[in-house]
Amino acid sequence: MTANVWGYRETSGHLAGADLTGYKVEATDGSIGKVDKHSDEVGSAYIVVDTGPWIFGKEVLLPAGTVSRVDPEDKKIFVDRTKEQIKNAPEFDKDKHLGNPEYHNQVGGYYAG
Repeated sequence: MTANVWGYRETSGHLAGADLTGYKVEATDGSIGKVDKHSDEVGSAYIVVDTGPWIFGKEVLLPAGTVSRVDPEDKKIFVDRTKEQIKNAPEFDKDKHLGNPEYHNQVGGYYAG
């Protein structure tokens, strides 16, 4: 894993400024939902995934560094984590956690590990 879990990999195919909202998100072992929100902010880029019924309607925040590939033709994002790894990540509440440096560090530590 790269040192910066909060930046897209050069090899991911992600284009800065591209709207990823609505893209399907695929873990290494299957679909986990759709992108609800995303940020390209340097040093804190991420995607927020609406997991729908998979984790009872919860959303998860994935640092951009977990994105292995973006497929604009099929509107899919592939992440290099399993469903279980994503499910076990620190719980995300967009009202409390977006822009929260402490949560940012917690999630970054989880995915960088």
